[in-house]
Amino acid sequence: MLVLKSDEMKAVLTMPEAIQADKDALALYSQNKVTIPLRVNLDVPEHEGQSLYMPGYAADANALGVKIVSVYPRNIEKGLTSVPATMVLVDAETGQVCSIMDGTYLTQLRTGAVAGAGTDMLAKEDASVFTLIGTGGQAETQLEAVLAVRPIKQVYVSDLNTERAESFAKEMTELYGEKYQTKIEAAHDLEAAIRESDVITAVTTSPVKTFDGKWVKPGAHINGVGSYTPQMAEVDALVLQRASKVYCDTTDALVESGDFTQAVEPGVFDLASVTGELGDLLIGKTAGRESDEEITYFNTTGNAVLDIVTAQRIYEAAIAKGIGSTLEF
Repeated sequence: MLVLKSDEMKAVLTMPEAIQADKDALALYSQNKVTIPLRVNLDVPEHEGQSLYMPGYAADANALGVKIVSVYPRNIEKGLTSVPATMVLVDAETGQVCSIMDGTYLTQLRTGAVAGAGTDMLAKEDASVFTLIGTGGQAETQLEAVLAVRPIKQVYVSDLNTERAESFAKEMTELYGEKYQTKIEAAHDLEAAIRESDVITAVTTSPVKTFDGKWVKPGAHINGVGSYTPQMAEVDALVLQRASKVYCDTTDALVESGDFTQAVEPGVFDLASVTGELGDLLIGKTAGRESDEEITYFNTTGNAVLDIVTAQRIYEAAIAKGIGSTLEF
């Protein structure tokens, strides 16, 4: 059994490889070539927690496993993360557990990568200005994923806390500024940043829109990443109305994300206007961007198929490179 920590996972799989893994996963999903049971959610009221189990199997990717995610808000009092996660990968041929890896980093990686996949498939080829809204735990991979697929020269970072945005921008400049030849700075005027942007990613848990849809210029691409419950709606419904192409990672997003549900309930947006799953575009079933003037939108709420396929790629790469620790019973 191979045990992989986050730094080891980072060392074996690049962002472009993770983006390809997510593309492969969504293509298989849209072709009904995967088995993804409903997530099991166990309440642990004695400790004010929840334990979630996300299993899946993708035969064509040789990927089988389950991600265990817990939500324990009081962990912060113990100096522990409030959302611990672990990925358990199973050998599809023998049924034996073959790897245990950091589920928190896996989630960050595959979530960033899927937005990267959406950007790669839908944004203008020459997109050069990017606005990132939100600087939480998912933000770094969201930034790198867009930088990996488009020639971004200017990044604006926005957060409710200006100091946090400035600190994040400085840290990301050290990590990615030279690597991707881009300038990363805090957005002190969000409206101006949005009006200039070719790509916009919102990755917050905000219950209300984080920017005005009127600010979005023709030709822009928007990723809605943070809203994974009907109570969260970080993207203005006007964006959905203005978009010529509206994509989701899986149709689960249509009922899970408030970006959709809060636009549908008052009749502002009709789900019949959704172009399809990103996998449909990947397999040539639906249309992508057809002009530089179109506004495009991609929403992701995540799915276990992204976890198992990405985890399998990480495992295979770690084995090939001899990275990780072996645990035997």
